[in-house]
Amino acid sequence: MTTPASDFRSDTVTKPTAKMRRAMAEAEVGDDVYGEDPTVRRLEERTAEVLGHEAALFVPTGSMGNQLSLRVHARSGTEVILEGKSHIFHYEMAGMAALSGLLPRPIDAPRGRMTAEQVAAWIRPEAVYYLPRTSVLALENTHNFAGGAVMPRPVIDPLLALAKEKGLATHLDGARLWNAAAALGVPEASLAAGFDSVMTCFSKGLRAPVGSAVAGSKAFIAEARRVRKLFGGGMRQAGVIAAAALVALEDERARLPEDHARAKKLAEGLAGIRGLRIDPADVETNILMIFLEGDWGDSAGVVAKLQSRGVLAGAAGPSSFRMVTHADVGDPDVERALRAFEGIRAGR
Repeated sequence: MTTPASDFRSDTVTKPTAKMRRAMAEAEVGDDVYGEDPTVRRLEERTAEVLGHEAALFVPTGSMGNQLSLRVHARSGTEVILEGKSHIFHYEMAGMAALSGLLPRPIDAPRGRMTAEQVAAWIRPEAVYYLPRTSVLALENTHNFAGGAVMPRPVIDPLLALAKEKGLATHLDGARLWNAAAALGVPEASLAAGFDSVMTCFSKGLRAPVGSAVAGSKAFIAEARRVRKLFGGGMRQAGVIAAAALVALEDERARLPEDHARAKKLAEGLAGIRGLRIDPADVETNILMIFLEGDWGDSAGVVAKLQSRGVLAGAAGPSSFRMVTHADVGDPDVERALRAFEGIRAGR
């Protein structure tokens, strides 16, 4: 029998647990477009409670959750300020422009942590009528492309205060907010507080097969439900998938520190291999960004060599790649990955 690959490409590759599968098979369902699916309703109520907001809406994907939030908050022709390597800007196919007529205003910031001073410089003055208005400030926590960097409250609070002062709506892409809370040892609600909307995913570190949610005020969620339908996200007997997400929400958050510990162990091992640049101190959660130096070649070639050794990773640029720990990789997978890198370095 062939040994399964050690898959570090993403925490989206996890398989649902046996408990999730049972919950899906036994889910009580109804037509959610009519608001009649009891399992979806339970998931939405519980998500809102965990995030500390009035209400929540189940959506098929995190990208849809982000995009419908921007659509609700902003008029066509206005600008959205966001970090220059954020998921919304890089990985959602220009959705804000295509779906809502919004212009992104990216700001590059170390570790994905914009400052109030940076943001203030790009808020358009109302007195200059021929400039686009600024409508939304969007943050990301954890920040994917910054290697799972966490944004704590001392970073968040000045940004929210500025947005409130300037009349901007605020949205949090919290796809991995669960990881941020676990890393800081705080409730998720403490990191979601103050935002007009928060999106988070059940299908990444929490292992559900599909699904995300958006939380906010009752008025925001009522409008978001309309936009979800507009974007093609109205679902029927969605309790079948919401049941797995509900199990994920209740059972999997406490396990996330294990993923973080394995990511740190992997980073420490990689830091000792010549030509691989990674600072273990930067690894706060479950994502590693590794940079190639010297004679390693390009990231595509390294990824191919890793695959030939039974280790899967993802290129993130010509000389960088990403590795992500999750429930379906254990300590033996970390050791296997380190052996693979050492073998490539040695030319074996």
